[in-house]
Amino acid sequence: MRQIILNILIAIAIFNGSSAALAQELQPQQAVPKRWMLEGWETDFSKATIRYNEVVDVIDRDNIPSIDDPQFKPVAREASIPDNEPVIGLDLNGVARAYPLRIMMWHEIVNDQIGDTPIAVTYCPLCNTSIVFDRRVDGKAVEFGTSGKLRHSDLIMYDRAQQNWWQQFTGEAIAGARAGEKLKAYPSRLMSLKLFRETYPDGDILVPDPRRIEQMGRNPYVGYDKSAKPFLFRGEIPDDINPMMRVALVQSPTPVGVALPLLQQQGEVTHEDLIFRWSAGQASALDRGEISQGRDVGNIEVVRQTDSGEEPVVHEVTFAFAARAFMSDLTILQ
Repeated sequence: MRQIILNILIAIAIFNGSSAALAQELQPQQAVPKRWMLEGWETDFSKATIRYNEVVDVIDRDNIPSIDDPQFKPVAREASIPDNEPVIGLDLNGVARAYPLRIMMWHEIVNDQIGDTPIAVTYCPLCNTSIVFDRRVDGKAVEFGTSGKLRHSDLIMYDRAQQNWWQQFTGEAIAGARAGEKLKAYPSRLMSLKLFRETYPDGDILVPDPRRIEQMGRNPYVGYDKSAKPFLFRGEIPDDINPMMRVALVQSPTPVGVALPLLQQQGEVTHEDLIFRWSAGQASALDRGEISQGRDVGNIEVVRQTDSGEEPVVHEVTFAFAARAFMSDLTILQ
């Protein structure tokens, strides 16, 4: 754990949607930490769905810089990234794009646009949670940045329009004028570069931000997914499952998770109309110092069986501690 903390501090030093109905009720008005006021936030802190003592201050706002003008190239021309490295694969409006974790690790948010749809591609290393959101709020596209704060070890994003704070794990605005509203999420999946290339041979891949080119391929969280407990986590550790166990999680309409060992053993797990599938070939981004050297945790796909066939489902492959922190009554098949 000491080495993990050291690596994270090194990483910090290097850096020097359509909204829906209310997801949760607002909390009674509460005292705002003085530090947040000194940091110059313009957030309406009189509205929140969380207790402010759940928030952990880590680094300054935007010290982990979002990518706001993403550049891409055909995946067929990508020759520098090993085949087993993980990417966030997205197929939206007939356009397929890959966002390598070797880039997302150092930026966490990509403000992108596919056709007429503005999206935020997000990744939180401490939860291993990747989710793609529609970044329209009240019908207008907004940019998202990193707040430098965590809740349940998960990234708190903020929008640069009103500076509302948004929980990456749920897509919910947890503080600000939009508190309680929720961003729309689109189906995406963590997959190896090789699998993305085979599935979408005409797809594109995000190219590195020149400001962070030297960090590409490195994992600043060495050994994190094999540690005994999560970093900077203040919640209750689950006692019925390894807190750092990967879980394929579907949040709605009825939350359910499937533990990685069960998927590895069976290859396919069916729960009601959901089908969870696993195949080998993807390296863990949070294991070894070089991402491509990480152990094989495989590719997970989640689809819903319908009368017209299979449809991709919004899901994430996260750690058990995070799944339980945000959904205490979650059923995890294991």
